[in-house]
Amino acid sequence: MRNLKLLKCLRSLELQSPGCPQCLSVRTDTGSLLIASQFSITEYDPRTGQVLNEVSLTAEDYLPEDGEGVLVGIQDLPEQESVCVATARGDVILYNLSTNQLECVGTVDSGLTAMSWSPDQELVTFCTGQETIILMTKDFEPITEVAIHQDEFGEGKFITVGWGKKETQFHGSEGKQAAQRKTDVQPALLWDDHRPRITWRGDGQLFAVSAICSQTGARKVRVWNRECILQATSEAINGLEQPLCWKPSGSLIASTQRHPNKHSVVFMEKNGLLHGDFTLPFAKDQAKVKELLWNSDSTVLAVWLEDMNPGDDGNPNTYIQLWTVGNYHWYLKQSLHFGRDPLKAPACVCWDPEKPLRLHLLSQGWASYTYDWGWCTDRSPGDDSQDSANVAVIDGDKVLVTTFRQCVVPPPMCSYELQLPAAVNLVTFHSQTQRTNELAALTADCRLHIYSQGVLTRKLQDKGTKNKSHLSIHSFLFLHGLETLIPFWGKNFVCGVISSQVQVEGHVISLCHSLKSDTLALQLEDGQIRRVHWGECFSLCICVEVKEDECCIQFSFFISCQVVSLWCCLQVASNISSFVVYGEFLLLTTHAHTCQDLSFLYLKAALSSEATQNDESVRKVERGSRIVTVVPQDTKLILQMPRGNLETIHHRALVLAQLRKWLDDLKFRDAFECMRKLRINLNLIYDHNPSVFLGNVETFLKQIDSTNYINLFLTELKEEDTTKTMYPCPMSAACQSASGSGGGGKKKVDTVCDALRSSMETLDPQKFCLCILTSHVKKTTPELEVALQKVRELRVNPPTAKNAASAEEALKYLLFLVNVNELYEHSLGTYDFDLVLMVAEKSQKDPKEYLPFLNMLKTLEPNYQRYTIDKHLKRYKKALHHLSKCGEEHFTEALNLVKDQRLYIEAMQLYPSDSPQHKVLSVAYAEHLMEQQQAEQAGLLLWRCGEMACALQAFVSCTSWRHALAVATHIPLPPEQLAQLARDLAGIKLLEVRRHTEAALLLEQYAKDCEEAISALIEGCAWEEALRLIYLYSRQDITETHLKPALLEVHSNQVAFLESQKALFTRHKNRLAVVREQKAKARLELIDAELYSEASSVLTGSRIGSKYSQSNSRISTRSSKNRRKAEGKKHSLKEGSPFEDIALLHALIQIIHVVDKMREEIHSLLKALVLFQFDMLASNLQAHYSELLQLMEKGIPEIWNEGLQQGQTLITGPNSTANSIMASFQQPRPSRVHQQDAEILIPPKMRQSVKWKLCILK
Repeated sequence: MRNLKLLKCLRSLELQSPGCPQCLSVRTDTGSLLIASQFSITEYDPRTGQVLNEVSLTAEDYLPEDGEGVLVGIQDLPEQESVCVATARGDVILYNLSTNQLECVGTVDSGLTAMSWSPDQELVTFCTGQETIILMTKDFEPITEVAIHQDEFGEGKFITVGWGKKETQFHGSEGKQAAQRKTDVQPALLWDDHRPRITWRGDGQLFAVSAICSQTGARKVRVWNRECILQATSEAINGLEQPLCWKPSGSLIASTQRHPNKHSVVFMEKNGLLHGDFTLPFAKDQAKVKELLWNSDSTVLAVWLEDMNPGDDGNPNTYIQLWTVGNYHWYLKQSLHFGRDPLKAPACVCWDPEKPLRLHLLSQGWASYTYDWGWCTDRSPGDDSQDSANVAVIDGDKVLVTTFRQCVVPPPMCSYELQLPAAVNLVTFHSQTQRTNELAALTADCRLHIYSQGVLTRKLQDKGTKNKSHLSIHSFLFLHGLETLIPFWGKNFVCGVISSQVQVEGHVISLCHSLKSDTLALQLEDGQIRRVHWGECFSLCICVEVKEDECCIQFSFFISCQVVSLWCCLQVASNISSFVVYGEFLLLTTHAHTCQDLSFLYLKAALSSEATQNDESVRKVERGSRIVTVVPQDTKLILQMPRGNLETIHHRALVLAQLRKWLDDLKFRDAFECMRKLRINLNLIYDHNPSVFLGNVETFLKQIDSTNYINLFLTELKEEDTTKTMYPCPMSAACQSASGSGGGGKKKVDTVCDALRSSMETLDPQKFCLCILTSHVKKTTPELEVALQKVRELRVNPPTAKNAASAEEALKYLLFLVNVNELYEHSLGTYDFDLVLMVAEKSQKDPKEYLPFLNMLKTLEPNYQRYTIDKHLKRYKKALHHLSKCGEEHFTEALNLVKDQRLYIEAMQLYPSDSPQHKVLSVAYAEHLMEQQQAEQAGLLLWRCGEMACALQAFVSCTSWRHALAVATHIPLPPEQLAQLARDLAGIKLLEVRRHTEAALLLEQYAKDCEEAISALIEGCAWEEALRLIYLYSRQDITETHLKPALLEVHSNQVAFLESQKALFTRHKNRLAVVREQKAKARLELIDAELYSEASSVLTGSRIGSKYSQSNSRISTRSSKNRRKAEGKKHSLKEGSPFEDIALLHALIQIIHVVDKMREEIHSLLKALVLFQFDMLASNLQAHYSELLQLMEKGIPEIWNEGLQQGQTLITGPNSTANSIMASFQQPRPSRVHQQDAEILIPPKMRQSVKWKLCILK
């Protein structure tokens, strides 16, 4: 639904030369025109108006001096820096543009009638006066020569087995005679010049020749391949005319055909069969087509016509029409009328080979025109609900208007047509608010037609175009009243139909008007944007740099200069295929087949963010999709596919923006219907602004006013905050989330359900009965009992209102919300058998399933009845509570229930502490605790309830010796048994777990065995306590027999252990330095290879051993046994393992912790050695330990340096430099550390405050 808009018309009248232009070509490298006439060849630059080269063709007798010479073709040859010209005499001339020399490279005696070069300029084809085709190379070496007229069809001759023959087809009332009737082919028309036409396919593999058949006198088209072998011959076509042009894309060959009642442009396939056509807008025998010209990208077909009947002055009208196709319909987009002046009539027309929409034209009077066209969509600019989202499509003398607010119809259909008296070239909509549905159309005769709602309101002849060429009018705006602005290229100014003129420096290619600021903006050819106030013009900053190769012909002028400046500093995208501005949004499609929706308010932040664009702003579209329009105050975005059909999408960003506006304006009904239609999660109604929603719950209910819609809203509620997950608010937007307010500490679902239920009960509880039930059921803990009670109340007191739901309807609705079995069980839990029967009757249950059970329950005592129901529903705590009220005869059943469901604590609370039932429960609970390996707590329970023997056994089993001795004393036990109990606790229990001091206490105080107590203390290295008992009980002999030998043995063991730890620490520290050096070297080599490659982000640190790390990651998903095995391998100290540096750090931390914990033990040993005059041994031990501590304190800063933790994260991003990234790689750091191993990055702390040295030692 695009129109062709004239961006620039470059008109030059400076060129003057004798004769008349006959051939035209464009130099691809310079853009200058190569013009051949019957006297000379001229190179002309239309941009500067200068003649660059000129050479005479009559000086060397290539053409006669009387001006009767004829040229049949001209071609620019960039590789040879030459121009090839063919004359009707038969000469093929090369004109060297560098040396300005002419050279005749060949002559055909019979003369030449046509010349055409292949697109790759490797071959050239000539048609001779003897009706032959000569194929030559680019060096003019003949390849072959064949006759144009061949008797054979060609290599592509159709193969048939008889099906579909004309003789076997049904001919209706005409009978079989129609099968034998032969079609008479009419000869060519009188005005046909009888010259052959040659055209090449875009890939240069085929070319077609149209020539007059010598037998029938009619034109026939033949297709030849690159070797000049005939491929196909066209069928007999009556009225086929001389124009011939092969579509560059290679699909169709265009020509014209004159029918008895119409004049058409027809298309043929490469096999010669007709394939489609369209009718030219002329009466029979009114005009003849001189040429057909496809542009380079096959999107526009130019038709050059001339009236067959000249006017009173004997001169015919001439036209050039530009046709495009969409959805299998051909549109006349532009019609250039050149009048009857013979000097203004086109002499040569051609498309630019580099710029597809640039048309070059040379008139008979040597006036040069260069037209630059561009695609644009003419849409109404309104942004309110009054605008119908009009899009106007030019189709000859019709304007097809589609109002997308009311309907979306695919072209060529439309909402309504505007029939005009002449072909339309320009169309625009009114730029004033509330009048954007009004349309102005400029016809080819320079008349302005103004329509309102499809009705012509006024017709104007533009007085500003008087004495000026209407061919240069390319853009206008429909502003206040009838004030229309029209730029003229030749004068470079803006002219108004009523307003005065304003001078502009530069070529204006587009206009835009702001509805809110009432400002006009002009886009110049060099990319500048200038703002125009009425009567003055001043320069703005360059908002959009429009490059020539980007073909950007649209721009938008926004409300404030700040927004414009923001856009100026940013490049939104470089692959845009279409865009449109709607409110604060810029919507665009890209060549990557995406549709983006960017907000101008947050454009800078969105484009500068490293993160991927939010899903709501980007969506995939069909390949080649383009934006047609956006429906204002709606969510519809209209896209057109490459084949022409339309699709309506609701872009998520547009939808959410509109929803937020509706919710801010408290238009809950509009928002709800849109969300329901487009499947937007209804939680957004609350999540957008919880406090506002909770403050306007009644407004919400009154606007929705539908129980079905309210139930739908309630059933979709969930705890998730959709403004943070599904529909994040735009960056920097003031959006209040559900977690921020409105809940008051309660869960979101409960808050909304309670708020809605409270308002519904206030407004009309009978009307909103079903919604109230939904609010109970939907809560995080469903209140099914409450809902069932409300149903029961409806049954007892039926509602009187007409729109109220009955009890049966309410119950049926509850069964829809809740599973029938679950609802039946909840009804049973109310202990109301009437309610149970009501639910059961509405369900699909068989009465045989529930009636016997209910009848049995009715026969039971009330408490036991409720116990039975609760046990059936597996509500065991309630069942125990009811069973405890049933008397002592049911205590055994209660005890079994307690043991089965482990309800000991609950059961003990139900019986008095002095009751026998409480004692029985306590013993049962103690037995359970013994099974759970909690013997001490079991002993406490048994002791409390008087079971002393069992309590003693429990305390002994868990080595709780203090409790055990207390119970034994309380029993009481005889002294011999008490002493034996103390010996057993000390020797069997305490010494095994290395609790030597406690064992010595038992042996001394309860077993009265001081020698065994002293031995236990010496074994536990409690030297000071051992000395106390030795001197307390006067056993100095033990000093020589036990204490001193033990001191010497412990000393030697400690010295050996310290030496081993020192050697191990030094070895691990040195190895860690080597490993880090190797990995740093590997990282630097990786940086030199490719710093920012994908490999550099993967193969860092120990990732060099990627094979191991990948297998390790696979192991992590297996069993716990395998995971433990993988952890062991990860901490392996084997040299060369990928995680060796992590294992070394773990080992070093363990050594430091072990050695640091020895301070108290070493201090006690040193004091004992000094006491017994082992000064040398004590000094040696103190020196060894001090040396090892100093070694560790010195090594910790070397191992855990400052960059160790920072090195875990590679410093990259927009603020990083090459030096900072290199420094990040060079920092020593271990392999990637898992979360559970993060403590290895923190240096261990040693307990410097613990004093262990003895000053009396050296």
